[in-house]
Amino acid sequence: MRIVAVCGSFHKSEIQSMLDFAKDEADKWSIEIAEVIWVPGSMEVPLALRRVLEQYDGAICLGIIEKGETLHGSAMGNAVIKSVVDLQLDFNKPIGLGIIGPGAEPHHIAPRLEPHARAAVNAVRVMNTT
Repeated sequence: MRIVAVCGSFHKSEIQSMLDFAKDEADKWSIEIAEVIWVPGSMEVPLALRRVLEQYDGAICLGIIEKGETLHGSAMGNAVIKSVVDLQLDFNKPIGLGIIGPGAEPHHIAPRLEPHARAAVNAVRVMNTT
C-alpha cells in the first residue's frame, strides 16, 4: 500500500515528530509513505490532497489547529475536516485524520502527537482492508 502524507508546517517541529511516528507505524504494516507534502497549515491540506490522491491508495494528514481568542480556529477546523471527509467519499480512498484540534491548547499538543499520528496510519490500514 502506497500513501501520501500531507503535513501542515505551521507547527513544523511538532508535525515532524508526528511524521516520524507515522512512518514508524506505517513500517510495522508494510505501508509505504511514498510522498510527504508540506503545506503552510491545516487549511491547505484538502487542496493538496485533492491534487495527488488519485496517485495513491490513501493518505494521512497531520496538523495542529490551536484554540484562538476567536472562533476562527473552530470554523477553519470544521471546514478542513468536512473537506477531508468529502475527499474520502469522492475518491473512495481512506484518509487518516491526524489533525490535533480544533481547539488545541498548548498543553494538549505534546501528549497527542504520537497517538494521533499512529491512529491516522491505522485508519488508512483498516479501511483499505474492508
